[in-house]
Amino acid sequence: MSGRRGRNKFHTHVEPKLLLIEAWARDGLIDEDIAKKLGVAYSTFRTYRDKFPALSAALKKGKEMADIEVENALFKRAVGYQYDEVTREAVKDIDPETGDVITKMVETKRVTKEVQPDVTAQIFWLKNRRPEVWRDKQEIKHSGQVDSEVEIIIGNDEYET
Repeated sequence: MSGRRGRNKFHTHVEPKLLLIEAWARDGLIDEDIAKKLGVAYSTFRTYRDKFPALSAALKKGKEMADIEVENALFKRAVGYQYDEVTREAVKDIDPETGDVITKMVETKRVTKEVQPDVTAQIFWLKNRRPEVWRDKQEIKHSGQVDSEVEIIIGNDEYET
């Protein structure tokens, strides 16, 4: 009987909201938060995710879209970019068809601005994309012999080991 209720709750609480679930995942909500918003226990939500491909696909699609947007933003930030800053002002005009006074927004100024490349974003990108070259800890391999003869000098006396 409880299995039947679980299926009903999926169909009543989850399935009708698949598009919303995708949006929540895209907005960065984690599965636990999505389950809470749906009024479903997290353990039940995980079962639904594994059992119903439509839910799994909605979560995956939402999360992938968010990841791609963030990756694109990080890349733009790392290499720098330009954008147009537009200023608009309200201007009164006469509607030629009715003769009524109308207010419309008109572009009054456009300035191209430049965002300089961000060194922190560059470092983050390189450490993750090329860790063999850019990670903090470098592994250095040594080949050959190590001379184990050490000379210890204490005061005026010399000792060899």
